[in-house]
Amino acid sequence: MPYLAKILLYPVKSLDGVEVDNARVLTSGALQHDREFAIFDKHDRFVNGKRHAKIHLLRAQFALLNRTILLHIPGGDSQQIFHLDEERQALEASLSDFFEFGVTLRQNSLMGFPDDTHSPGPTIISRGTLVEVASWFPGLTVDEIRRRMRANIEIDGVPAFWEDRLFSEQGDLVSFRVGDVDFFGVNPCQRCIVPTRDSYLGKAYPNFQKIFVTQRQVTLPNWIASSPFNHFYRLSVNTQLSPSSAGKILQIGNEIDLFP
Repeated sequence: MPYLAKILLYPVKSLDGVEVDNARVLTSGALQHDREFAIFDKHDRFVNGKRHAKIHLLRAQFALLNRTILLHIPGGDSQQIFHLDEERQALEASLSDFFEFGVTLRQNSLMGFPDDTHSPGPTIISRGTLVEVASWFPGLTVDEIRRRMRANIEIDGVPAFWEDRLFSEQGDLVSFRVGDVDFFGVNPCQRCIVPTRDSYLGKAYPNFQKIFVTQRQVTLPNWIASSPFNHFYRLSVNTQLSPSSAGKILQIGNEIDLFP
């Protein structure tokens, strides 16, 4: 039986995640606290892993209930703790010093700052998939692949690529339930440059994308809906929330039901 094995939230877009036992689903479909904050430059562009590999060097720990971030900036003093609401200017100043240009930290408590604003629900992957993908890259662990892919929900009790059942031919949504929360699977997530890099150091893995695309194509299940794959650099599934499930709670151990 497929079940919810891990929930990961990323309170500040592109920084480290935090593992939780449960998470509330917002009306938008996003998980509460996930990508609630994002770093922007003076041109209103995201300061993220796509544009700035240096961001991988930052280490962050979050106390969600206390609304604090413990930040370690390499080359700087010891770890610094900031309240995300009351000490935001001080946090922005430390980040600006690190990046060597001015940044601001913005908040969206309704939807966060997802990459796909049309499908802002939690991204889903199975542990079997992470294990399989890690086997394609000598020297990379399952946890490192998990950190690179940055999915919110991890499913276990299923084989690799089981989550590819959660999308269909283009335009068709797939209904599924996690506990008592109803979602729609939309499409396989298009990956960016971030998974090609070491999640701690930002150093690129040689030919990562080429290896990934080759292996993803040859391991694609024969039952899969092929039309969403205009290319094979896709992994995990984007989702939308059924409006009736707004405000409900996802909990570790929830069973997952796929509806015909």
